[in-house]
Amino acid sequence: QVQLVESGGGVVQDGGTLKLSCVASGRAPEEYDIGWFRQAPGKDREFVAAISWSGRQYYADSVEGRFSISRLNAMTTLNARNTIWLQMTSLKPEDTAVYYCAAGRINSDYFSSGSYDFWGQGTQVTVSS
Repeated sequence: QVQLVESGGGVVQDGGTLKLSCVASGRAPEEYDIGWFRQAPGKDREFVAAISWSGRQYYADSVEGRFSISRLNAMTTLNARNTIWLQMTSLKPEDTAVYYCAAGRINSDYFSSGSYDFWGQGTQVTVSS
């Protein structure tokens, strides 16, 4: 079982930047692949970016070159914590959505929400024009 908590959302102007964080905890979170998805009002949830347990990165065409995903594994004596960041630059009004991080053990399809088993509660990102 993996627990995910997102933070860092907010309101930013067109062209601005935001950095989202996702803290993954529980049983061996460093072994999970992590994805970021987003859902705008009235639209389906869509893939944004993903990073494998080994650090390989994947991006949606709509954010390639503007967003960057990274992760840091950290072990404590009590539990393992994994922090995953989504650095977002050159934000556009169409990036407005609730952003979710998700965890799964993925063989090949990092782009589908069905590949992920655990989800966070989401954080709102609003880009004003």
